[in-house]
Amino acid sequence: MSRIRLAALTLLTLAAVPSPAPLDAIARDYVQLTLEAGEREPGYVDAYYGPADWAAAAKAKPRTVAELRTAATALKARALSVDAKALSPFEARRRAALVGQLTAAETRLAMNAGVKFSFDDEAERLFGVRPVLPPLASFDPLLADIDALVPGDGPLWQRIDTYRERFVIPPAKVDAVMRAATAECRRRTVAHIPLPATEKFTLELVTAKPWGGYNYYKGNDTSLIQINTDLPIYIDRAVDLGCHEGYPGHHVYNVLLERELSKKRGWTEFTVYPLYSPMSLLAEGSANYGIDLTLPPAERAAFEVRVLYPLAGLEAAEAPRFAALNAAIDRLSGARFVIARDYLDGRIDRATALALTQKYLLLSPVRAEKSLKFTETYRSYVINYGLGRDMVRATVEAAGPDDAARWSAMTRLLSEPTTTADLRR
Repeated sequence: MSRIRLAALTLLTLAAVPSPAPLDAIARDYVQLTLEAGEREPGYVDAYYGPADWAAAAKAKPRTVAELRTAATALKARALSVDAKALSPFEARRRAALVGQLTAAETRLAMNAGVKFSFDDEAERLFGVRPVLPPLASFDPLLADIDALVPGDGPLWQRIDTYRERFVIPPAKVDAVMRAATAECRRRTVAHIPLPATEKFTLELVTAKPWGGYNYYKGNDTSLIQINTDLPIYIDRAVDLGCHEGYPGHHVYNVLLERELSKKRGWTEFTVYPLYSPMSLLAEGSANYGIDLTLPPAERAAFEVRVLYPLAGLEAAEAPRFAALNAAIDRLSGARFVIARDYLDGRIDRATALALTQKYLLLSPVRAEKSLKFTETYRSYVINYGLGRDMVRATVEAAGPDDAARWSAMTRLLSEPTTTADLRR
């Protein structure tokens, strides 16, 4: 064979082999960095379903926090050096997502090294959005409205706590009620989002946790959903948790990321989910908005009365009033973020934060303590539930008024490299 012909065949062979995307090596290094950071901070890695030997390597010899900080900064610089104009639009979004994740990694590692950020700066650097919060006093008129719904003597939180007692799911029936609610959330979700036949979850009831519910995604379309039973669970929480932790919430989000980005595109950065990152704004926001998308208020009320109340052995006559009260209380949720910011920034002490939590979130002392412990544990993460929900809602509902358009928009958000910049303020 002549040298010219051999050279030509060599060129053809090389042309037939696709060159690696410029972000692939950065993505691999990002996964290793995240896994090692997880060894330095338990709970930092929320999910990982990549190669087992990568996790083993991270566990065997994790770099120090100082070394990881330096590596995160260098890796972010590498990502920024990739010319976005030379990428396809989808790859450019991938680059933006990687930069956001690495900014968050830099920040969290700095926090672990003792660097202090203000609440607003921390939220912006970790989750990609700077919260704009109203004065706490702006919630006072809402308290007055709720006061009229639950007349009587004593503090408002106490009256509400007493009223809510009639809606507690008996402990022996929590499992059955949660499964029924989650099944309904799933039935409605798969009508709009096709899921793999292999997808499934395991439900467990647990205690001694700082949260009410948690989804541990295990990879291969499988989740472990845990429900904390430290405190009595009200009947309205069943749908909330079934949708939020399961369908179309955290379980579906992770299934779609694994299927569409990790497996189909080979984007290794989506085999790991660091909790303190912009992914959580979308994860918590979509999980919370997904409740209303899946079961709009009227349909939810009908389902609860028809299925959940009888299953729990509860009287449904007061269900409309209870739903109206919960809707009114939900409008106070923003007060939680104001209290968290003022407490974490040192403008109020712990006793004041507890008192304000009772007053504005209308919680018993025990539940207020639980709420504040969550804030102490997860800090500015709390903004993801409210601000994230509002931003996802605005983005999805801008797609149009009909279900098909909104579910299509929701599916895109959950299965693409969505960044905070992709969401409407």
